[in-house]
Amino acid sequence: MTSLDDPQAIRHFQSICDACQELTTRYHTPSELRLYADGYLHALRKTGSLDMREQHRLEQLIDRWILDPSSFIGPDGDVSTLYMQHPHGY
Repeated sequence: MTSLDDPQAIRHFQSICDACQELTTRYHTPSELRLYADGYLHALRKTGSLDMREQHRLEQLIDRWILDPSSFIGPDGDVSTLYMQHPHGY
């Protein structure tokens, strides 16, 4: 996996990871997580706060991380119920 060297890029990676974990607890799908991450990365790219090399590394790492189902834990701690339908009364 590509590693990040810049502390600011690491903080952005952690921020995206934390937000996506929170979104999974609200039963958002992997495609919705991808949309969130794409928007975050686009805004980051537009601000130019990271150099191009670090931005590219961050984008690669997020792509791999979101596609890896082991990156997420289901809302009840059970990976098999991750991304399932909303429970009744939710």
